[in-house]
Amino acid sequence: MGTSLYSQQLLKMHRPPLCDSDSAFATNFAPLTSSSCSGIGASRGREMGLKLSKSLSGGSGGSLSRKTREDAHRGKAKVYGRQAQERVLEEEVPDVSEIQRPFRVFPGQAFPLGVSEVDNGINFAIFSQNATAVTLCLSLPQSGRVNQELIELALDPRDNKTGDIWHIFIEGVPRSNVLYGYRMDGPRGFNEGHRFDHSIVLIDPYAKLIEGRRFYGDTSHKLSKFLGTYDFDSLPFDWGEDYRLPNIPEKDLVVYEMSVRAFTVDESSGLDSDIRGSYLGVIEKIPHLLELGVNAVELLPVFEFDEFEFQRRRNPRDHMINTWGYSTINFFSPMSRYASAGGGPVNASREFKEMVKALHGAGIEVILDVVYNHTNEADDKNPYTTSFRGIDNKVYYMLDSNGHLLDFSGCGNTLNCNHPVVMELILDSLRHWATEYHVDGFRFDLASVLCRGTDGSPLNAPPLIRAIAKDAILSRCKIIAEPWDCGGLYLVGKFPNWDRWAEWNGKYRDDIRRFIKGDPGMKGSFATRLAGSADLYRVNKRKPYHSVNFIIAHDGFTLYDLVSYNFKHNDANGEGGNDGSNDNFSWNCGIEGETDDVKVKALRSRQMKNFHLGLMVSQGVPMMLMGDEYAHSRYGNNNSYGHDTALNHFLWTQLDERKRSQFRFFSEMIKFRQTHPLFRHEDFLSKTDVTWHEDNWDNQESKFLAFTLHDKNGGDIYIAFNAHDYFVKVAIPCPPKHRRWFRVVDTNLKAPDDFVSKGVPGLGSTYNVAPYSSILLEAKL
Repeated sequence: MGTSLYSQQLLKMHRPPLCDSDSAFATNFAPLTSSSCSGIGASRGREMGLKLSKSLSGGSGGSLSRKTREDAHRGKAKVYGRQAQERVLEEEVPDVSEIQRPFRVFPGQAFPLGVSEVDNGINFAIFSQNATAVTLCLSLPQSGRVNQELIELALDPRDNKTGDIWHIFIEGVPRSNVLYGYRMDGPRGFNEGHRFDHSIVLIDPYAKLIEGRRFYGDTSHKLSKFLGTYDFDSLPFDWGEDYRLPNIPEKDLVVYEMSVRAFTVDESSGLDSDIRGSYLGVIEKIPHLLELGVNAVELLPVFEFDEFEFQRRRNPRDHMINTWGYSTINFFSPMSRYASAGGGPVNASREFKEMVKALHGAGIEVILDVVYNHTNEADDKNPYTTSFRGIDNKVYYMLDSNGHLLDFSGCGNTLNCNHPVVMELILDSLRHWATEYHVDGFRFDLASVLCRGTDGSPLNAPPLIRAIAKDAILSRCKIIAEPWDCGGLYLVGKFPNWDRWAEWNGKYRDDIRRFIKGDPGMKGSFATRLAGSADLYRVNKRKPYHSVNFIIAHDGFTLYDLVSYNFKHNDANGEGGNDGSNDNFSWNCGIEGETDDVKVKALRSRQMKNFHLGLMVSQGVPMMLMGDEYAHSRYGNNNSYGHDTALNHFLWTQLDERKRSQFRFFSEMIKFRQTHPLFRHEDFLSKTDVTWHEDNWDNQESKFLAFTLHDKNGGDIYIAFNAHDYFVKVAIPCPPKHRRWFRVVDTNLKAPDDFVSKGVPGLGSTYNVAPYSSILLEAKL
């Protein structure tokens, strides 16, 4: 393919505020004789030397940037010679010491996308169908610190482009601690969907690590830039010879939804300040998870996000910090500020693996809450361009016929998930987390977006949903849909599934809430939800465990607030109370909010236990929210995504105060479920599996439900729920032969009598079930 020098590359240097370092460097380079490099394109290259500035002030750095770039644009220096470059440096930076780093630049290869190590160098590859000019920007390390200046190499489409993929190979570039990004230029047709802006250095969508500010919530670096980085120096992570994936059957899961940061960031966690709110902090609290009895954690988003995104401009939410993380910057990189002690992206990657390894060692699976429906880049009115928008907006986002962003996510943009390029990006991301980080499953935020075509219209057989279900690498992973979006595509029970996809069962949440709080006409729906929602999921080869049952999740009321507030109280969010759902199906038990009324507090305690009992005896997969085990309150805020405070933090002192009451009941009930297969049927209940003690289904005023789950060995379980405001005296059915009924649960009783694992004998033929309470009896020898 020729041996001429790769002379069309343009090298430039300038100094934008990309990261936190006072060090600087300058560049100079000269042509080399041609040489070969296997596997990375034509055998042509150039060598670069570097000049490293000991001290470069912001002013001089800015001048150097402007001068160098002006020369380039005016065509005065198509290729900067060594003398010309040194002359500029001498004018701008008098105190310079020179170090030599030989760089050879070659056309490179199109695959794999992102950064890859090839032979003695690094290959960079990025997709953009509509870009007309692409520049690779590099910031190199010096003395263990990352520099702010950029080397810029303009890619020649004649040599550095294959199809729609731009690529370049650099021999001699460091194998780690390099920051990189791209400038993209292209058509300016706004109404055609283009958003190119050559002034912005963009993140590679396939970057595996992201560097930004090092400490979460560090206001001194609020406007930090984010760039990709890589690490080919570290040894492979040691998962251990005895390491095994838990591989827990879906029907046996008990899921605990939690935030990595919020779990341990509060001082009450008792952890060292360096690891509070980190992946390592989760490891320290695994004993709590084991004591509670859960065997899967569902982590709120752990992909890189910018917690200060609300504070980049004046707006009603500019006092908030994004603590939930539903605003992804990059789909491959773990959140770097969840590393301990501000350790950065490489340590974040390693510590994430340590967390997964430790959880797996404890028999706990790791499910990630993933956000592929939108990105952090917001809308056209107030864009926050960091990657996709500037690389190829027309490909990565759904647009209307006027080139404007469609918004089915409620966040200003919608990822174009079923475009072939975007679909492959999502699949590659999922495979990366499954193979590199060994995660066990994914919960897809607003998954109905993933069921829309490139024009936003719903698809009956979405290619992405099918591809995820059929993918060989993902075959061992749990895949869970949140089957709705902000455009009204509600797919609970109808989500395209290929008999693989499970769903967050929103109808379960609503029907359980309404029955327990005493709404009329809910008994039949309540029974259907307890029995596994066969009306929704008994289709084809779907199973009860394809219903992920929940009463509480991260968005909405906590369990305590569900029984303490009739109305949301979101004033602290800065949106005048207009955010958050108004349809909470909550009941404050007589008084709004905090109270010292003993009767109201007792009723609230009963209701929380009723909810938890119902959740744990339902067929399907139960999911609970972090903090509900000790009755955490957000004081009526049902949309607390922007509060990095005690409003969201796990409060370990409150756990200690309620360890013998609320926590004990929750823990015992989870373990009871785990040891009783009657609650974990593989298939939907048949007439021989359950007896409903009910002949009054059509009575809209009836709020009492009782049933018996039958065990082939005689260990039947009788359960009754009374949502009336009066006692109900119920006849207890005869136990199986040679068995007696033992009372395990009565939520009307105080701890420790509300749950007695071995059971209390001596029950008569009737039982007086208290108002707003429930009981569970076990037939024992």
